[in-house]
Amino acid sequence: MIIYGTALLAVSYLLGVFLGGLLGQLLGVDANIGGVAIAMILLIAGKEMLAKRGLLPKSTQFGVLYWAGMYIPIVVAMAAGQNVVAALSGGMVAAVVSVIALTATVFVVRLLNNIGNDYDTFTWDDTEEHRDQL
Repeated sequence: MIIYGTALLAVSYLLGVFLGGLLGQLLGVDANIGGVAIAMILLIAGKEMLAKRGLLPKSTQFGVLYWAGMYIPIVVAMAAGQNVVAALSGGMVAAVVSVIALTATVFVVRLLNNIGNDYDTFTWDDTEEHRDQL
C-alpha cells in the first residue's frame, strides 16, 4: 500500500508542475513559477482530505510521509542552491536582501510556533515508578 503514497506524490507533482508552468505563462515569464511548492501543497491537502474521509489507509499514509521526508528536503536544497547562485550573480543587493529574508523567515517561524502552540513536546519521565514498568 506504500506504492499508493508514491502515486499520490506523482499526481501532486505533475499537477504542481503544470500549474506552475501555467502561472508562469499567465505572468509572461518563460519559467515554472512555484510548481514544486504547489505540488507539496497539493500533496498535503490531498493526504489530509483522503485521510479525513477514511480513504487513505495507514500504510498509504506512511508512504506519503516517507516521500515527504525524502523529497521535500532534496527539493528545498536544490532550490536553495539555485537561489544562492542567482543572488551571488545578481550583485551585493541581492545577497543582502537574501540574508534579510532568511532572518525574517526565522523570526516569523519562531513567532508562529509560539503563537500557535500546536505542537507536542516530549519530556523524559525519570520517576522510579515508571522505570519499574519497563
